[in-house]
Amino acid sequence: MPSPVSSRTAVVHDWLVTWRGGENVLSEVLGLIPDADLYSLVDFLPPGLRHRIGERRARTSFIQNVPFASTRFRWLLPAFPAAIERLDLRAYDRIVSISHAVAKNVRVLPGQAHLSYCLTPMRYAWDLREDYLASVGARRGPRRWVAERLLDRLQAWDRRASARVTAFAAISQHVARRIERAYGRSAQVIYPPVDVDFFAPAERPTRDYYLTGGQWVAYKRVDAIVEAFRSLGDRRLVVAGDGPEARKVRAAAGPNVAFAGEVPRERLRELLQHARAFVFAAEEDFGILPVEAQACGTPVIALSRGGTAETIVTAGDGAGGVSFVDQRPATIADAVRRFEAREHTIDSAACRRNALRFSTQRFRAEFRDWLAVAGHPSPRLEVA
Repeated sequence: MPSPVSSRTAVVHDWLVTWRGGENVLSEVLGLIPDADLYSLVDFLPPGLRHRIGERRARTSFIQNVPFASTRFRWLLPAFPAAIERLDLRAYDRIVSISHAVAKNVRVLPGQAHLSYCLTPMRYAWDLREDYLASVGARRGPRRWVAERLLDRLQAWDRRASARVTAFAAISQHVARRIERAYGRSAQVIYPPVDVDFFAPAERPTRDYYLTGGQWVAYKRVDAIVEAFRSLGDRRLVVAGDGPEARKVRAAAGPNVAFAGEVPRERLRELLQHARAFVFAAEEDFGILPVEAQACGTPVIALSRGGTAETIVTAGDGAGGVSFVDQRPATIADAVRRFEAREHTIDSAACRRNALRFSTQRFRAEFRDWLAVAGHPSPRLEVA
């Protein structure tokens, strides 16, 4: 096994405020590069989660000290380019960024290798503009005009700054294609780690309800799933999570829908283990929850776009669920009925085998190899 990379390595993460899929990646990367220094725009990670990154604290940008940044730092989006570019990384031979926003846009010097594990090109600038405008109250009028100009400049800066990256890796083929469109760069695909040892089947699953969950934001269309089950009144749906779409989601619910709220990891595993199927309507870059469901031996009913089109097998031998083509409630309800018609042909062991393709051990081996092969300065490298 190759030895850990040089201690003159910096790992740059966008921000540390909660724990989701990007933080799972960060934890694994810090395990592979144990002597690396950690940088981030802000670090407000709750004390109860810090052990998952070895009690490290990130070296942060000036945004850390802005009043109310702990809860409102996203409102400072116009300052993100200046903040990330002012991080001083001159002392390092290698920079590894884990980026869904601006971490990949740090300034580098000739001779420094910058390897970017891209969770997605910056969604504010490229794909979810309408969602961002809604979140800051800029759907129309002068405020929208100002916000649109800001996002146009942010997109142009993001594309220019991408030239600072020596090599990209992407979390899915879906994201690799988006990197090509946005930056004109190729990316090696390294699927993110799924803890298939923790998420494992129960001995006697009950399979008496359907499950959906995650953060309730607009593009995940939890409201559409909940509305679909209003027309499936004899089926029970459990909804885990919470978020800014809570009012809309709850308003769509019928009496057959139960809300579990934000659940700890152990309770999430239990819900996944005993679900009849996990229902997922988001066009995600990877989509870790459907794979965690499969690791628990649970079938998945998922939108056939984005990462789930790569991770969930819905046809032929080894099928672990069914897919649907759009996010309309009627389409989702039809997918549930189609699932029930073929449920007897879906083997929980096949679901589990599919999930094992995305194990933590596989991620570690592939990421370590990428560091070894790609970690050399490239002729493309320039300071923009």
